[in-house]
Amino acid sequence: MSYFTEGLFTAGRLLFTVDPEVYGIVGLSLRISLTATFLASLVGVPLGFLIGSRDFRGKAIVVIVVHTLMALPTVVVGLLGYAILSRQAPLGFLELLFTPRAIIMGEFILSLPIITALTISAIHGLDRRAVLTAQTLGAGKFRVAWTSLMEARYSVLAAVIVGFGRAASEVGSAMMLGGNIRFYTRTMTTAIALETSKGEFGFALALGLFLLLVVFSVNILLHLFQMRGRVR
Repeated sequence: MSYFTEGLFTAGRLLFTVDPEVYGIVGLSLRISLTATFLASLVGVPLGFLIGSRDFRGKAIVVIVVHTLMALPTVVVGLLGYAILSRQAPLGFLELLFTPRAIIMGEFILSLPIITALTISAIHGLDRRAVLTAQTLGAGKFRVAWTSLMEARYSVLAAVIVGFGRAASEVGSAMMLGGNIRFYTRTMTTAIALETSKGEFGFALALGLFLLLVVFSVNILLHLFQMRGRVR
């Protein structure tokens, strides 16, 4: 218990004295996760809409594949990314390995299936009367698509938030693709793993509290969006 109390005291000191390394790690983690989520949303939301709003041969298989990729292991993403981005790999000339951009790529791959799958579910659960009304009024394809997304906006926003939570909390691909380099690619999750193994429990606990705060905030936003969707 004294070990935990000492770690908690150290964590509080690091947080309230605005330790530059702790806050630098938090800032880098948030920038990487937000960027990856933004890029995944740009691809996943339109892709999910196209899959969810159209009937085509093999659609069930596509949906199953997307749902399966939601559980894609982070270490597998890191392994594949390392195989592609290492110096002697096909994309080695880009020199992306062990950079923040490589971590963004990994988190993008992890967030994309989640955002896509939840967008598909949102479109499937959409009241078709809104779409039929827009079509009856002579709306074009783009206008109909926009109307559908607006009708499902709370569910789509929830999908984006869940995707961000996946990106912010992953550790495997960030460790393998970023290298956990101090002041450069060290994120909250990789730093927690490293500092705990070194016995720096207070430092790890400070980052853990920040990570819990991020996850807790994400869940609050998700709950609020779900509640607003039910009220409508």
